[in-house]
Amino acid sequence: MSTGTIYGVGLGPGDPDLMSVRADRLLRGARHVAFFRKAGRSGQARRIVEGLLHADVVEFPMEYPVTTEIPVTDPAYNDALSGFYASCTDHLKQLVGQGEDVVVLCEGDPFFFGSFMHLYTRLKDEVPVQVVPAITGMSGAWTATGQPVTWGDDILTVLMGTLPKETLTEAMMRSDAVVVMKIGRHFDKVTSALKAADLYDRAWLIEYASMPNQTVQQLAEAGDKVTPYFSIIVVHGQGRRP
Repeated sequence: MSTGTIYGVGLGPGDPDLMSVRADRLLRGARHVAFFRKAGRSGQARRIVEGLLHADVVEFPMEYPVTTEIPVTDPAYNDALSGFYASCTDHLKQLVGQGEDVVVLCEGDPFFFGSFMHLYTRLKDEVPVQVVPAITGMSGAWTATGQPVTWGDDILTVLMGTLPKETLTEAMMRSDAVVVMKIGRHFDKVTSALKAADLYDRAWLIEYASMPNQTVQQLAEAGDKVTPYFSIIVVHGQGRRP
């Protein structure tokens, strides 16, 4: 029996026009498509490919057992996700063992802070897996500001809003350009760190980069706004230039 292949397909920052030609080809020809989502939601990755999939495609929504209900530091959080990824892996291996190819939808780039990585590490030594790279969400965000994010020898640091304030502040102070992802309910902590690093007035807030509901504004103009998960803060470098 022939063995199928799992494709981790990067969809880019959100605009379907920014997907690669290879990603588009795999999506349109897919018989099986898997994607992550929160229970009760359609899932951002699935929304991006709306209208691109074959009419009789078989969909496999992988619903997270937990997202923000308990802290990531709670051992129960890691246990729940570990079991979840193992279950998803088993299902994908069954399909591949039957000779089926499976396209796994990945927001942004599959190897950049994405959930697909947890499947990849469990699958790569057992079944054929191919990864299709893509434009990252942060690239879509800084492009939306209309300004280069780095110049000359600028050092760019990418940070998660989930980090402690002290860690965020120290990293920001050592960097010329900064990207902060996964902001959500950590908005106040991130803005406080930016102020401590004297970067607040240079920061931009981009919500839903490259999507129809995209917004771009200087962070100082956002006030106490609580941002959604699909938000990125960018501080542009001001380095060497001719």
